[in-house]
Amino acid sequence: MKTHYPKIFEPITVKRMTIRNRIAMTPMGTNYGETSGEMSNRHMNYYSLRAKGGVGLIILENANVEYPVGSNGTSQIRIDHDSFMPRYYQLVENLHKNGATVAIQINHAGASASSARTGMETVSSSNIPTKVGGEVPRPMTREEILHTVKKYGEAAKRVQAIGFDAVEIHCGHSYLMSQFISPYYNKRTDEFGGSMENRLRFPRMVLEEVRRQVGPWFPIIVRVSAEERVPGGNTLEDTLKYLEYLDEFVDIYDVSCGLNPSLQYQIDSNFLPDGWRAYQARAVKEKFGKPVINAGNYRDPAVVEKVLESGDVDIVGMGRGLIADPEWVNKVKNGEEDMLRKCISCNVGCAGNRIGVNRPIRCTVNPAVPEGDVYKKLKVKKNCNVVVVGAGTAGMEAACTAAEVGCNVFVLEKQDHIGGLSSFISDLPSKSRMKDFPTYLERRAAKLPNLYLFLNTEATLDKIKTFKPDVVVNATGSVPLVPPIPGLRENIAAGNVSTIFDMIRDVNAGKYPEEACKGKKVVVMGGGSVGLDVVEYFAPRGAECSIVDMLPQIGIMADPITKCSMRETHDTYGVKEYVNTALQEVKENACVVKTPEGNIEELIFDLGFNCLGMRANNPILEALEQEFGGTDTVVYNIGDSVRARRIMEGTMDGRAILNVLENQGYLDSLDEIR
Repeated sequence: MKTHYPKIFEPITVKRMTIRNRIAMTPMGTNYGETSGEMSNRHMNYYSLRAKGGVGLIILENANVEYPVGSNGTSQIRIDHDSFMPRYYQLVENLHKNGATVAIQINHAGASASSARTGMETVSSSNIPTKVGGEVPRPMTREEILHTVKKYGEAAKRVQAIGFDAVEIHCGHSYLMSQFISPYYNKRTDEFGGSMENRLRFPRMVLEEVRRQVGPWFPIIVRVSAEERVPGGNTLEDTLKYLEYLDEFVDIYDVSCGLNPSLQYQIDSNFLPDGWRAYQARAVKEKFGKPVINAGNYRDPAVVEKVLESGDVDIVGMGRGLIADPEWVNKVKNGEEDMLRKCISCNVGCAGNRIGVNRPIRCTVNPAVPEGDVYKKLKVKKNCNVVVVGAGTAGMEAACTAAEVGCNVFVLEKQDHIGGLSSFISDLPSKSRMKDFPTYLERRAAKLPNLYLFLNTEATLDKIKTFKPDVVVNATGSVPLVPPIPGLRENIAAGNVSTIFDMIRDVNAGKYPEEACKGKKVVVMGGGSVGLDVVEYFAPRGAECSIVDMLPQIGIMADPITKCSMRETHDTYGVKEYVNTALQEVKENACVVKTPEGNIEELIFDLGFNCLGMRANNPILEALEQEFGGTDTVVYNIGDSVRARRIMEGTMDGRAILNVLENQGYLDSLDEIR
């Protein structure tokens, strides 16, 4: 089929490696590996889905070259021994059969390792932790450096022998090579520190050894943090200079950004536009004349085509975008752009799971990351009517999933649009990307002839019964929590204190332009995600913001990228944080708080916001359970209607309607197709 994006589907050849199109899956840790360091079956399926989905180049997540000292995470894959080669061979063979070209990133974590996991002291160029509060490493000896050089070479030789098409060496993102390259970390005074030439000596030795092991025709990709975005770190100009020491060994540059303290620019925050890093790739390409890979929130195929057409970038890297939709390439190729399940850059299930709490990766918009949408092979064995009360993201995922396996689905939504809270929150300028998810769900639903959507419709018990339901899904979402704090409820009612809903309505009504925010005293009660959204809006517009929370840290449950972005915002705009601080009373223009020292203080505000959490909203659940209790009709409560959680949990609840259908005998066992 003729595509509107010819440049995306133009092959590219580097040495003896030909890539079928200009989309690369960039390396991302998954926590799917076995504890032995071997690839798991989940891994095999995860990567195979992306190859089948049309990706040109798949770069496997970082593999450890020196175990255990170089380990990154509890289940990182390894390539430090020949015993790991057979499983890699099996994967590469499979990915090749599906048309993908395959590389693997080999790496040593250095001070980004953890002694609690490795049982060894962490090592680095110097004794500088990779992030604030991180573990203090021990500087490597010259003998250790030479040993690690050898381990990189041995790993690269295995990569070539396995049948990979290229190898990537990670020289950025606060890993060991980066810890030598960056003056932010490297404080050595010997031959491996000080001058730029000395700081590049170890990485150059590694690349020289890798080239010696793989020969002249095997492509070497080098990933760099072109801008480190930390005080005293390498700038883009510095990077263009230091790459002169490595260039003779490099075939492709993978141009990235950021270190651990600037994680929001490495794993891009949601407010950063598609392709925002392209200028960095252009600078590297202009100087060295070699192909460049560039990631950076690429979601929109029109932006991808434009940046390729401009010549600034040769291969567009996607990571989270392919977690969200493994079929991104095929959909674009086949003219199904409207059905892209775009990543919303929330960083909850990917970075939040893996980096934040050491879990396997998941995805807010894709509830089946490693398995894929295999459920579509199933169809119900008998007629099944499903009524969904509420068309938020949880309800719509349940509705679409049930319809896709053949149920008759009726969705009742009291608003004039779908998407629930996500549609509302996405009206904030920094959250606009979130709107892509309900847009996708709406389009997905529109293609299902057995799914009937009733907007502006209040779900009453009598109305639900008219559809003769076999399953009723209660997905009525959540509303702001108003704790019994003296004066809070009264001042919300009087309009002196706003909820997030009030704020967004006011933003949409044009009440808070920048000139109206400047100098205003804003007090936010609650340091969770909603409170951070309020500060994120007002602080850059010149308001004097304070945020109050009883917990010891603002944003304590946020993902690591949001935390880094929050810290940058709060430091830049002087946001005052009151932690371990109890809200005692709310007045017309002040919050009365009790500080950790036991002092009572008043925080005066022009604008006060109640962001003390959300609570489940269940106006009809009890009536449903009474009506259908003891009958063959199942009531399935999902999403925020269970308790206020994140969009991701609601999406997974929605997909789990398959388990309800299986338990009720409408579907064959899901295990048979997994």
